Amino acid sequence: MRLRATLIAIALLSLSGAAAAEPRQISSRIARQSVHSRALASVGYSKPLHALEVEFVSGAVYRYSNVPPQVYRDLLSAASKAQFYDTNVRGHFPSVHVKPRRS
Repeated sequence: MRLRATLIAIALLSLSGAAAAEPRQISSRIARQSVHSRALASVGYSKPLHALEVEFVSGAVYRYSNVPPQVYRDLLSAASKAQFYDTNVRGHFPSVHVKPRRS
């Protein structure tokens, strides 16, 4: 009986570990505005979430969390949006791939 309970516990832990290993993907709900850039297509920001969304010209969309509002404002006003992104966003904030909005 004890062996059976141990095996069940191991199986449950294995299942929960597999689910945790799967990447979390979210859908875009943050409004983005087009920007003039060779690398970035649009950017948006959510004040309540402190989240920055960046859509690349390739179509990929990423959401960066814990981003201060000033970083978003500075990105919008940067002469080179791609250079600002590379220097101040990429690698500085946790990110997750976002499923594009459905048309």
